[in-house]
Amino acid sequence: MTEAPLPQRFDGGAPAPEGALAIVGDLHGQLACLDRMIDQLSERAGSSRWIFVGDFIDRGDHSAEVLDRLRTLESDRPDTVFLLGNHEEMMLAFLRDPEQAGNRWMRHGGLQTMASFGSFQLGVQNAPEALRVARDRLVEVMPEGLQTWLAGRPRWFESGNVAVVHAGADPATPMGLQKDQSLTWGHRAFGQQVRKDGVWVVHGHTIVDLPQEKNGVISIDTGAYATGRLTAALIADGQVEFVQARAQ
Repeated sequence: MTEAPLPQRFDGGAPAPEGALAIVGDLHGQLACLDRMIDQLSERAGSSRWIFVGDFIDRGDHSAEVLDRLRTLESDRPDTVFLLGNHEEMMLAFLRDPEQAGNRWMRHGGLQTMASFGSFQLGVQNAPEALRVARDRLVEVMPEGLQTWLAGRPRWFESGNVAVVHAGADPATPMGLQKDQSLTWGHRAFGQQVRKDGVWVVHGHTIVDLPQEKNGVISIDTGAYATGRLTAALIADGQVEFVQARAQ
């Protein structure tokens, strides 16, 4: 009889970034959660570096306002990091090529984002001309510099033995050699195989009922758009603490 293989275990040490980090999960247009989280972090992690894991937009009702708040926050705290999520990537694809990318984005929350910028006559399936017209109008009403700001978002951040991504990472590949697809949309082996380089990976994208710290992976997307609960991980001195902000 063949014994079942033992589950892999992460052999790295405690998460040890070069400085204290506060890492915030997927926002998805939840302005009230964001405002309450900013208040909490200002009080509890004011000296930490703040990182947002992406998916600022879609699904929730206040994507335009969330983007405005984040850009204001960047002015107030210039070392804050805002990563690119797959929903920002879909929005950028729509802006580049509305006919090819538009309907896919609309089906995955783009309708709510468009509505937050004004009244657009769109549904989940639209004719090419309607998508072109909507794209042109969106470009007209977007705040100056927003498209450039979105396009300039990094896909990952690393400090010490902690890496922060939106969706995941190939556990067999060094962080600096990851494919964009793995970082922003996920990798099939992420969370199934452990990393051998001792790097902890903090991510959003995949909703969990409760934030988790397990086997070198820290998961913080608690589905704010559906649950009204936004989670952040505070990492300092080898310890991880989770804090939450609620929509009400």
